[in-house]
Amino acid sequence: MGQTITEKIFSEHVGKAVYAGEIVRSPIDMVIGNDITTPISIKAFEESGAQKLANPNGFSIVLDHFIPAKDIASANQARISRDFAKKHQLKNFFDEKDMGIEHALLPEKGLVVPGDVIIGADSHTCTHGALGAFSTGMGSTDLAFAMVTGGNWFKVPESIKVVLSGKPGKFTTGKDIILEIIRMIGVDGALYKTLEFTGSTIAHLSMDDRFSMCNMAIEAGAKNGIVAVDSITEEFLADKTLAREPKVHYSDEDAVYSQILEIDVAALDPVIAYPFLPSNGHSVTQAVADKIKVDQAFIGSCTNGRLSDLKVAAEILKGKRVHPDVRLIVTPGTQMILREANKLGYIDIIVDAGGVVSNPTCGACLGGYMGILGDNEVAIATTNRNFVGRMGSRSSKVYLANSAVAAASAITGYITDPR
Repeated sequence: MGQTITEKIFSEHVGKAVYAGEIVRSPIDMVIGNDITTPISIKAFEESGAQKLANPNGFSIVLDHFIPAKDIASANQARISRDFAKKHQLKNFFDEKDMGIEHALLPEKGLVVPGDVIIGADSHTCTHGALGAFSTGMGSTDLAFAMVTGGNWFKVPESIKVVLSGKPGKFTTGKDIILEIIRMIGVDGALYKTLEFTGSTIAHLSMDDRFSMCNMAIEAGAKNGIVAVDSITEEFLADKTLAREPKVHYSDEDAVYSQILEIDVAALDPVIAYPFLPSNGHSVTQAVADKIKVDQAFIGSCTNGRLSDLKVAAEILKGKRVHPDVRLIVTPGTQMILREANKLGYIDIIVDAGGVVSNPTCGACLGGYMGILGDNEVAIATTNRNFVGRMGSRSSKVYLANSAVAAASAITGYITDPR
Protein backbone atom coordinates (compact mmCIF):
# COMPACT_ATOMS: atom_id res chain seq x y z
CA MET A 1 0.00 0.00 0.00
CA GLY A 2 1.29 3.45 -0.90
CA GLN A 3 2.34 5.99 1.70
CA THR A 4 2.04 9.75 2.16
CA ILE A 5 5.06 11.96 2.89
CA THR A 6 4.13 12.06 6.56
CA GLU A 7 3.86 8.26 6.78
CA LYS A 8 7.26 7.92 5.06
CA ILE A 9 8.95 10.33 7.45
CA PHE A 10 7.75 8.35 10.45
CA SER A 11 8.62 5.05 8.75
CA GLU A 12 12.18 6.23 8.17
CA HIS A 13 12.48 7.34 11.81
CA VAL A 14 11.10 4.19 13.44
CA GLY A 15 12.72 1.74 11.03
CA LYS A 16 9.62 0.06 9.62
CA ALA A 17 6.65 0.92 7.42
CA VAL A 18 3.91 2.68 9.39
CA TYR A 19 0.57 4.07 8.36
CA ALA A 20 -2.08 6.53 9.54
CA GLY A 21 -3.63 5.62 12.86
CA GLU A 22 -0.62 3.73 14.22
CA ILE A 23 0.97 4.80 17.53
CA VAL A 24 4.74 5.07 17.22
CA ARG A 25 7.70 6.06 19.38
CA SER A 26 9.86 8.24 17.16
CA PRO A 27 13.20 9.94 17.66
CA ILE A 28 13.02 13.72 17.25
CA ASP A 29 15.51 15.73 15.23
CA MET A 30 14.73 19.18 16.65
CA VAL A 31 12.96 20.26 19.82
CA ILE A 32 12.07 23.97 19.93
CA GLY A 33 11.30 26.06 23.01
CA ASN A 34 10.68 29.76 23.58
CA ASP A 35 10.74 32.18 26.50
CA ILE A 36 7.09 31.51 27.42
CA THR A 37 6.97 27.72 27.28
CA THR A 38 10.53 26.56 27.95
CA PRO A 39 10.68 27.40 31.70
CA ILE A 40 7.87 24.88 32.27
CA SER A 41 9.81 22.28 30.27
CA ILE A 42 12.99 23.06 32.19
CA LYS A 43 11.21 22.59 35.50
CA ALA A 44 9.82 19.20 34.42
CA PHE A 45 13.24 18.19 33.03
CA GLU A 46 14.97 18.99 36.31
CA GLU A 47 12.25 17.36 38.42
CA SER A 48 12.76 14.16 36.39
CA GLY A 49 16.28 13.91 37.74
CA ALA A 50 17.85 14.09 34.29
CA GLN A 51 21.38 15.48 34.27
CA LYS A 52 21.86 16.07 30.57
CA LEU A 53 19.89 16.50 27.38
CA ALA A 54 19.44 13.37 25.28
CA ASN A 55 20.22 15.33 22.10
CA PRO A 56 21.69 18.74 22.97
CA ASN A 57 22.34 19.69 19.33
CA GLY A 58 18.71 18.88 18.57
CA PHE A 59 17.34 21.35 21.12
CA SER A 60 16.85 25.04 20.37
CA ILE A 61 15.65 27.81 22.65
CA VAL A 62 14.54 31.04 20.99
CA LEU A 63 13.60 34.00 23.18
CA ASP A 64 11.06 35.71 20.94
CA HIS A 65 7.79 36.51 22.71
CA PHE A 66 8.67 39.24 25.24
CA ILE A 67 12.31 39.96 24.37
CA PRO A 68 13.78 42.51 24.94
CA ALA A 69 11.95 42.07 28.23
CA LYS A 70 8.75 44.07 28.50
CA ASP A 71 8.56 43.88 32.29
CA ILE A 72 10.14 42.30 35.38
CA ALA A 73 8.18 39.07 35.01
CA SER A 74 9.32 38.52 31.43
CA ALA A 75 12.91 39.35 32.37
CA ASN A 76 12.86 36.74 35.11
CA GLN A 77 11.19 34.25 32.78
CA ALA A 78 13.93 34.71 30.18
CA ARG A 79 16.62 34.26 32.80
CA ILE A 80 15.46 30.70 33.47
CA SER A 81 16.20 29.79 29.84
CA ARG A 82 19.47 31.72 29.81
CA ASP A 83 20.72 29.96 32.94
CA PHE A 84 19.72 26.55 31.55
CA ALA A 85 21.39 27.25 28.21
CA LYS A 86 24.61 28.28 29.97
CA LYS A 87 24.57 25.29 32.31
CA HIS A 88 24.16 22.84 29.44
CA GLN A 89 26.36 24.80 27.01
CA LEU A 90 23.47 24.87 24.57
CA LYS A 91 24.67 25.47 21.03
CA ASN A 92 21.33 26.61 19.67
CA PHE A 93 20.32 29.39 22.04
CA PHE A 94 19.07 32.67 20.59
CA ASP A 95 18.25 35.88 22.46
CA GLU A 96 18.84 39.58 21.73
CA LYS A 97 22.30 38.84 20.35
CA ASP A 98 20.92 36.93 17.36
CA MET A 99 17.21 37.28 17.63
CA GLY A 100 14.25 36.31 15.56
CA ILE A 101 10.80 34.77 15.73
CA GLU A 102 11.47 31.05 16.19
CA HIS A 103 9.59 29.83 13.11
CA ALA A 104 11.42 32.30 10.87
CA LEU A 105 14.81 32.02 12.57
CA LEU A 106 15.35 28.26 12.61
CA PRO A 107 14.83 27.72 8.85
CA GLU A 108 17.14 30.69 8.26
CA LYS A 109 19.80 29.01 10.42
CA GLY A 110 19.50 25.63 8.68
CA LEU A 111 18.41 23.98 11.93
CA VAL A 112 15.29 22.38 10.46
CA VAL A 113 15.70 20.31 7.31
CA PRO A 114 13.68 18.08 4.97
CA GLY A 115 12.68 14.74 6.45
CA ASP A 116 13.00 15.87 10.07
CA VAL A 117 10.61 15.11 12.90
CA ILE A 118 10.28 18.42 14.76
CA ILE A 119 8.30 19.43 17.82
CA GLY A 120 7.93 22.72 19.62
CA ALA A 121 5.94 24.03 22.56
CA ASP A 122 4.19 26.47 20.25
CA SER A 123 1.22 25.59 18.06
CA HIS A 124 2.70 27.23 14.96
CA THR A 125 5.65 24.85 14.92
CA CYS A 126 3.86 23.30 11.92
CA THR A 127 5.48 26.14 9.88
CA HIS A 128 8.54 23.96 9.22
CA GLY A 129 6.51 21.48 7.18
CA ALA A 130 7.13 23.87 4.28
CA LEU A 131 10.58 22.25 4.09
CA GLY A 132 9.21 18.74 3.67
CA ALA A 133 9.49 17.89 7.37
CA PHE A 134 6.97 16.62 9.90
CA SER A 135 6.63 19.46 12.38
CA THR A 136 4.02 19.95 15.07
CA GLY A 137 3.26 21.69 18.34
CA MET A 138 3.17 19.91 21.69
CA GLY A 139 2.83 20.85 25.34
CA SER A 140 5.71 21.90 27.57
CA THR A 141 5.79 18.58 29.44
CA ASP A 142 5.87 16.72 26.10
CA LEU A 143 8.90 18.85 25.31
CA ALA A 144 10.51 17.84 28.60
CA PHE A 145 9.99 14.17 27.77
CA ALA A 146 11.79 14.71 24.45
CA MET A 147 14.57 16.62 26.23
CA VAL A 148 15.10 13.63 28.54
CA THR A 149 14.64 10.78 26.05
CA GLY A 150 15.31 12.22 22.60
CA GLY A 151 11.93 11.09 21.31
CA ASN A 152 8.21 10.98 21.92
CA TRP A 153 5.02 9.13 21.09
CA PHE A 154 2.94 10.07 18.06
CA LYS A 155 -0.21 8.91 16.39
CA VAL A 156 0.57 8.92 12.67
CA PRO A 157 -2.01 11.32 11.21
CA GLU A 158 -4.29 10.74 8.25
CA SER A 159 -3.68 13.17 5.40
CA ILE A 160 -5.89 15.56 3.49
CA LYS A 161 -4.58 16.18 -0.02
CA VAL A 162 -4.98 19.81 -1.04
CA VAL A 163 -4.69 20.12 -4.82
CA LEU A 164 -3.96 23.70 -5.85
CA SER A 165 -4.20 24.63 -9.54
CA GLY A 166 -3.55 27.82 -11.50
CA LYS A 167 -1.18 30.74 -11.15
CA PRO A 168 -2.03 33.15 -8.30
CA GLY A 169 -2.89 36.76 -9.07
CA LYS A 170 -0.39 39.50 -8.22
CA PHE A 171 -1.66 40.08 -4.69
CA THR A 172 -2.91 36.56 -3.95
CA THR A 173 -0.45 34.81 -1.65
CA GLY A 174 0.05 31.73 0.46
CA LYS A 175 -1.79 33.54 3.24
CA ASP A 176 -4.89 33.82 1.05
CA ILE A 177 -4.70 30.17 0.04
CA ILE A 178 -4.62 28.91 3.61
CA LEU A 179 -7.37 31.33 4.69
CA GLU A 180 -9.50 29.97 1.86
CA ILE A 181 -8.83 26.39 2.94
CA ILE A 182 -9.77 27.22 6.53
CA ARG A 183 -12.91 28.97 5.26
CA MET A 184 -13.85 25.83 3.31
CA ILE A 185 -13.32 23.21 6.04
CA GLY A 186 -13.56 25.20 9.28
CA VAL A 187 -11.28 25.49 12.30
CA ASP A 188 -11.65 21.77 13.07
CA GLY A 189 -11.96 20.44 9.53
CA ALA A 190 -8.51 18.86 9.58
CA LEU A 191 -8.48 17.81 13.23
CA TYR A 192 -5.35 15.70 13.94
CA LYS A 193 -4.69 15.32 10.23
CA THR A 194 -1.98 16.39 7.83
CA LEU A 195 -2.70 19.10 5.28
CA GLU A 196 -0.52 18.07 2.33
CA PHE A 197 -0.27 20.89 -0.20
CA THR A 198 0.14 19.74 -3.81
CA GLY A 199 -0.72 20.72 -7.39
CA SER A 200 0.54 22.95 -10.18
CA THR A 201 0.25 26.12 -8.06
CA ILE A 202 3.09 25.00 -5.79
CA ALA A 203 5.65 25.84 -8.49
CA HIS A 204 4.44 29.46 -8.35
CA LEU A 205 4.73 29.76 -4.56
CA SER A 206 7.83 31.08 -2.82
CA MET A 207 9.14 29.57 0.40
CA ASP A 208 7.58 32.53 2.20
CA ASP A 209 4.16 31.54 0.79
CA ARG A 210 4.69 27.94 1.83
CA PHE A 211 5.77 28.88 5.34
CA SER A 212 2.55 30.92 5.71
CA MET A 213 0.40 28.02 4.52
CA CYS A 214 2.00 25.43 6.80
CA ASN A 215 2.06 27.89 9.71
CA MET A 216 -1.72 28.20 9.68
CA ALA A 217 -2.50 24.50 9.17
CA ILE A 218 -3.14 24.43 12.92
CA GLU A 219 -5.93 26.97 12.44
CA ALA A 220 -7.86 24.23 10.63
CA GLY A 221 -7.09 21.84 13.50
CA ALA A 222 -4.36 20.04 11.55
CA LYS A 223 -1.52 18.19 13.25
CA ASN A 224 0.86 19.41 10.57
CA GLY A 225 1.10 21.00 7.16
CA ILE A 226 3.60 19.78 4.57
CA VAL A 227 4.93 20.58 1.10
CA ALA A 228 7.17 18.22 -0.85
CA VAL A 229 10.72 19.33 -1.60
CA ASP A 230 11.25 20.83 -5.05
CA SER A 231 13.68 23.20 -6.79
CA ILE A 232 12.35 26.17 -4.81
CA THR A 233 13.05 24.35 -1.53
CA GLU A 234 16.51 23.38 -2.74
CA GLU A 235 17.29 26.98 -3.71
CA PHE A 236 16.23 28.17 -0.25
CA LEU A 237 18.53 25.63 1.42
CA ALA A 238 21.49 26.05 -0.94
CA ASP A 239 23.29 28.83 0.97
CA LYS A 240 22.74 27.32 4.42
CA THR A 241 24.91 25.06 6.54
CA LEU A 242 22.36 22.41 7.38
CA ALA A 243 22.26 20.73 10.78
CA ARG A 244 21.63 17.33 9.18
CA GLU A 245 21.59 15.64 5.81
CA PRO A 246 18.15 16.15 4.26
CA LYS A 247 15.96 13.10 3.73
CA VAL A 248 13.57 13.79 0.90
CA HIS A 249 10.25 11.95 0.66
CA TYR A 250 7.38 12.09 -1.80
CA SER A 251 3.90 10.66 -1.52
CA ASP A 252 3.17 7.56 -3.58
CA GLU A 253 0.56 7.75 -6.33
CA ASP A 254 -1.54 5.16 -4.50
CA ALA A 255 -1.19 6.81 -1.07
CA VAL A 256 -4.43 6.85 0.91
CA TYR A 257 -6.01 10.21 1.78
CA SER A 258 -8.99 10.85 4.04
CA GLN A 259 -10.12 13.73 1.82
CA ILE A 260 -9.11 15.60 -1.32
CA LEU A 261 -9.67 19.36 -1.64
CA GLU A 262 -9.34 21.14 -4.98
CA ILE A 263 -8.88 24.91 -5.30
CA ASP A 264 -8.50 27.02 -8.44
CA VAL A 265 -6.02 29.58 -7.13
CA ALA A 266 -6.14 31.59 -10.37
CA ALA A 267 -9.72 32.53 -9.47
CA LEU A 268 -8.95 33.33 -5.82
CA ASP A 269 -9.09 36.94 -4.64
CA PRO A 270 -7.22 38.08 -1.52
CA VAL A 271 -9.09 36.71 1.50
CA ILE A 272 -9.95 38.61 4.69
CA ALA A 273 -10.81 36.62 7.82
CA TYR A 274 -13.36 38.62 9.81
CA PRO A 275 -13.53 38.40 13.63
CA PHE A 276 -13.53 36.16 15.54
CA LEU A 277 -12.28 33.05 13.70
CA PRO A 278 -9.72 32.42 10.96
CA SER A 279 -12.49 30.46 9.20
CA ASN A 280 -14.67 33.57 8.83
CA GLY A 281 -13.22 34.33 5.42
CA HIS A 282 -14.54 36.85 2.90
CA SER A 283 -13.27 38.24 -0.38
CA VAL A 284 -11.41 41.54 -0.15
CA THR A 285 -14.10 42.87 -2.51
CA GLN A 286 -16.70 42.19 0.18
CA ALA A 287 -14.51 43.80 2.83
CA VAL A 288 -14.14 46.95 0.71
CA ALA A 289 -17.91 47.09 0.26
CA ASP A 290 -18.38 46.77 4.02
CA LYS A 291 -16.25 49.94 4.56
CA ILE A 292 -14.34 48.62 7.58
CA LYS A 293 -12.40 51.40 9.31
CA VAL A 294 -9.10 50.40 10.94
CA ASP A 295 -7.10 51.91 13.79
CA GLN A 296 -4.00 49.77 13.34
CA ALA A 297 -2.30 47.93 10.50
CA PHE A 298 0.17 45.26 11.52
CA ILE A 299 2.64 43.50 9.21
CA GLY A 300 4.72 40.76 10.80
CA SER A 301 4.52 37.59 12.95
CA CYS A 302 5.73 34.07 12.19
CA THR A 303 3.15 33.97 9.40
CA ASN A 304 4.05 37.11 7.44
CA GLY A 305 7.17 38.78 8.79
CA ARG A 306 9.47 37.73 5.97
CA LEU A 307 11.39 39.74 3.38
CA SER A 308 8.69 39.38 0.72
CA ASP A 309 6.16 40.88 3.14
CA LEU A 310 8.34 43.93 3.76
CA LYS A 311 9.01 44.21 0.02
CA VAL A 312 5.34 44.34 -0.99
CA ALA A 313 4.59 46.75 1.87
CA ALA A 314 7.37 49.07 0.70
CA GLU A 315 6.17 48.93 -2.90
CA ILE A 316 2.67 49.96 -1.87
CA LEU A 317 3.78 52.59 0.66
CA LYS A 318 6.45 54.25 -1.50
CA GLY A 319 5.72 57.96 -1.91
CA LYS A 320 2.57 57.75 0.24
CA ARG A 321 1.64 58.43 3.86
CA VAL A 322 -0.08 56.30 6.46
CA HIS A 323 -3.56 57.65 7.22
CA PRO A 324 -3.56 60.10 10.17
CA ASP A 325 -5.95 57.86 12.12
CA VAL A 326 -3.94 54.66 11.59
CA ARG A 327 -0.89 53.19 13.33
CA LEU A 328 1.27 51.07 11.04
CA ILE A 329 3.51 48.61 12.90
CA VAL A 330 5.97 46.42 11.00
CA THR A 331 7.78 43.54 12.72
CA PRO A 332 10.47 41.71 10.71
CA GLY A 333 10.74 38.01 11.47
CA THR A 334 14.49 38.04 12.16
CA GLN A 335 17.43 40.41 12.45
CA MET A 336 18.71 39.12 9.10
CA ILE A 337 15.41 39.99 7.44
CA LEU A 338 15.57 43.43 9.05
CA ARG A 339 19.13 44.01 7.84
CA GLU A 340 18.36 42.87 4.31
CA ALA A 341 15.22 45.03 4.18
CA ASN A 342 17.30 47.97 5.33
CA LYS A 343 19.89 47.38 2.59
CA LEU A 344 17.15 47.26 -0.02
CA GLY A 345 15.61 50.51 1.21
CA TYR A 346 12.35 48.99 2.45
CA ILE A 347 12.78 50.26 6.00
CA ASP A 348 13.34 53.86 4.89
CA ILE A 349 10.20 53.71 2.76
CA ILE A 350 8.12 52.33 5.63
CA VAL A 351 9.41 54.92 8.10
CA ASP A 352 9.05 57.78 5.60
CA ALA A 353 5.43 56.74 5.12
CA GLY A 354 4.81 57.01 8.87
CA GLY A 355 5.20 53.40 9.92
CA VAL A 356 7.20 52.14 12.89
CA VAL A 357 9.54 49.14 12.67
CA SER A 358 10.01 47.02 15.79
CA ASN A 359 12.52 44.35 16.77
CA PRO A 360 11.64 40.76 15.85
CA THR A 361 9.04 39.60 18.37
CA CYS A 362 5.78 37.69 18.77
CA GLY A 363 4.59 40.46 21.12
CA ALA A 364 1.88 42.15 19.06
CA CYS A 365 0.46 38.93 17.65
CA LEU A 366 -0.51 37.53 21.04
CA GLY A 367 -1.47 40.87 22.58
CA GLY A 368 1.64 40.99 24.73
CA TYR A 369 3.39 44.23 23.72
CA MET A 370 4.58 46.25 20.71
CA GLY A 371 1.12 46.79 19.30
CA ILE A 372 -1.65 45.98 21.79
CA LEU A 373 -5.17 47.04 20.79
CA GLY A 374 -7.31 49.20 23.08
CA ASP A 375 -11.04 49.02 23.71
CA ASN A 376 -13.13 48.79 20.52
CA GLU A 377 -10.10 49.27 18.26
CA VAL A 378 -9.91 47.51 14.90
CA ALA A 379 -6.78 46.06 13.30
CA ILE A 380 -5.97 44.68 9.89
CA ALA A 381 -3.19 42.21 10.66
CA THR A 382 -1.03 39.62 8.95
CA THR A 383 -1.09 37.50 12.10
CA ASN A 384 -2.58 34.00 12.25
CA ARG A 385 -5.36 34.30 14.82
CA ASN A 386 -8.22 36.72 15.40
CA PHE A 387 -9.93 35.25 18.45
CA VAL A 388 -11.65 37.49 20.99
CA GLY A 389 -8.95 39.54 22.73
CA ARG A 390 -6.13 37.99 20.72
CA MET A 391 -4.24 41.27 20.16
CA GLY A 392 -5.45 43.18 23.20
CA SER A 393 -8.80 44.35 24.56
CA ARG A 394 -11.64 41.84 24.42
CA SER A 395 -13.73 44.47 22.68
CA SER A 396 -11.16 44.94 19.90
CA LYS A 397 -11.44 43.28 16.50
CA VAL A 398 -8.78 41.73 14.28
CA TYR A 399 -9.18 41.15 10.54
CA LEU A 400 -6.59 38.77 9.09
CA ALA A 401 -5.09 39.54 5.68
CA ASN A 402 -1.96 39.39 3.58
CA SER A 403 0.74 42.08 3.74
CA ALA A 404 -0.36 43.91 0.58
CA VAL A 405 -3.87 44.38 1.95
CA ALA A 406 -2.52 45.54 5.31
CA ALA A 407 -0.22 48.12 3.68
CA ALA A 408 -2.92 49.45 1.36
CA SER A 409 -5.35 49.70 4.27
CA ALA A 410 -2.81 51.66 6.34
CA ILE A 411 -2.88 54.37 3.67
CA THR A 412 -6.64 54.69 3.27
CA GLY A 413 -7.77 53.99 6.84
CA TYR A 414 -10.19 51.31 5.61
CA ILE A 415 -9.69 47.70 4.52
CA THR A 416 -8.55 48.20 0.96
CA ASP A 417 -8.00 46.09 -2.14
CA PRO A 418 -4.33 46.59 -3.19
CA ARG A 419 -5.01 45.62 -6.80
